[in-house]
Amino acid sequence: MESLSFSWFVARRYLTARRRQAFISLISAVSIVGIGVGVMALIIALALMTGVQGELRDRIVGSTAHVYVYKASGYQDVAAETKPLMLDGVIGAAPAIVGQGMLQSIASDGVFVQLKGIDPALEPAVTDIRGAMQTGSLEALATRSETARDGVILGADLAHSLGAVTGDMVTLVTPRMVVTPSGVVPKMLVLQVVGTVRFGFYATDQQAAFVSLATAERAVGRTGPDLIQLRLADLGQSRRIAAELEQRLGTGYRVDDWTELNGALYSALELEKLAISLTIGLIVMVAALNIVASLVLLVMEKSRDIAILRTMGATARAIRMIFVLQGLTIGMIGTVGGTILGLIVCFIADRYHLIQLPQDVYQISYLPFRVQVLDVLIVIVSVLLVCLAATVYPSRQAGRLDPAEALRNQ
Repeated sequence: MESLSFSWFVARRYLTARRRQAFISLISAVSIVGIGVGVMALIIALALMTGVQGELRDRIVGSTAHVYVYKASGYQDVAAETKPLMLDGVIGAAPAIVGQGMLQSIASDGVFVQLKGIDPALEPAVTDIRGAMQTGSLEALATRSETARDGVILGADLAHSLGAVTGDMVTLVTPRMVVTPSGVVPKMLVLQVVGTVRFGFYATDQQAAFVSLATAERAVGRTGPDLIQLRLADLGQSRRIAAELEQRLGTGYRVDDWTELNGALYSALELEKLAISLTIGLIVMVAALNIVASLVLLVMEKSRDIAILRTMGATARAIRMIFVLQGLTIGMIGTVGGTILGLIVCFIADRYHLIQLPQDVYQISYLPFRVQVLDVLIVIVSVLLVCLAATVYPSRQAGRLDPAEALRNQ
């Protein structure tokens, strides 16, 4: 402990007494700035990628279920066939029919849509459709009078593209072909817009059209739901539960979870996060090389002082610790400064939505910054380890310095 106190005292003197080593001081200052910039950039980049992933995940799982169970022959008795799917961790289930179609309105020639037939009473148990309602009501899909047209709920951006508002009529055209006196034509249904929804996920808001199960059956020619949607208590268990269901149900069923349906997007984000971290990490490596340079020059400048300390009884280990502590101090100053600046930038950018994005390209309206404590700790520890590694060579050279040879050359 006494040796460490001595080493720290000398290291502190070398850091603060710079009247004769202006050039070495400049290199040390550049090292501090480089490390600070690198740490700040790493924290900002990790917070950005984490924020984008989290924002996309929240919007995806808000507009979709966690697990989908498809049956090739369709579900005839939904209540009975849903019971085997209710494993531990499954908190909601709802049937659905999915298909493709095109919607036409007075103001638009046609927009291709993802048609989804739902049970209005059960759908809120697996998606956040009720909270996403902007106009109209979910119940309006089921409570239709005998003279009223079937209802449809449109994504907010889809409604804007069609120029349709609640109460307007739109025409649904599906690939299902029907025979009429004039020949074979696509199935067409006139629907009344009973509401609009905005999940905040562009793909859904721009393409989704929700109808009742009965309407979907007529539109796409099904006699029952072709899938059961499941919602889980723990989103992270989706792959395990999907695999367990697939094994239990056997052939005739296909089970997908939300990560598989959006796997390409998440893989791209993970790869981009890694690439950005490695690229910005080079800034820290360059700053660490500056630490090596400044310490090597300092060892050369202080060779006479080191020789005198050795003749006075200082051990080689104490000499090495002087330069290790000096390098770590430079790294600590840069790391603390960069961490503080990085956290401030992340807070301001996220709080005031400084970076806006076009939703039709990036799915989200702004770049969110989400700081995770673990990411910050990993950055700090990694940078300090790099700085420690940068002190190894200069400190070893200082410890190996021969006092007699050093004094003879002065």
